[in-house]
Amino acid sequence: MSELRVVIVDDDFHVARLHTRIVEATGGYTVAASAGSLADARLAIEQTRPDLLLADIYLPDGSGLDLVRGYDLDAIVLSAAVTAAAVRTSFQRGAFAYLVKPFADEALAEVLRGYTRYRNLLDGQPELSQELIDRARRVLHGSAAPSSARRSPTEQSVLEALAGSPDALSAPVVAAQLGISRATAQRYLSALAHDGQLLVELRYGSTGRPEHRFRLPR
Repeated sequence: MSELRVVIVDDDFHVARLHTRIVEATGGYTVAASAGSLADARLAIEQTRPDLLLADIYLPDGSGLDLVRGYDLDAIVLSAAVTAAAVRTSFQRGAFAYLVKPFADEALAEVLRGYTRYRNLLDGQPELSQELIDRARRVLHGSAAPSSARRSPTEQSVLEALAGSPDALSAPVVAAQLGISRATAQRYLSALAHDGQLLVELRYGSTGRPEHRFRLPR
């Protein structure tokens, strides 16, 4: 999956720059445009066709929730509004997350990582089973992946091996690189893929049997 394109909408220039920094530091994202008004946001969305919208509610010429309702794209609401009506309306209009400003950088980064895993799970399959749909929903709405600080050393090593390779790797290759058993490598790779943190490719070798290879999302 290529980098996900984001449009950031906030009438405070400094806040928009802060959100831009968080998005671009998360990995797998690029900020296609930022806007400080409803009119500028509509133009930016129509010109850049982003994957994801980060929208404030209070804008000088209207409500950012009109953008959430009006466009066929995923959205996160970032707002200082703390009323039940604001939150309910945001979800009713299609936002999948709501963060109250000001928030810690990690709060937005965590939501973005969940969205990446959600996209990995859905976009990597031509058809979806109910189990996969349920898993994608859990990933999107709070079943967070462990941070690097909470990963086991072996899991972290597996991810580093994949990060260091330009190509997708099979379990035997990862096992040989890390000096672990093939079964252990397969277990970690399968678990990471199941969680949406890795993409799986099928390659057919000389025997005609498919081989699973794993890579990090791009």
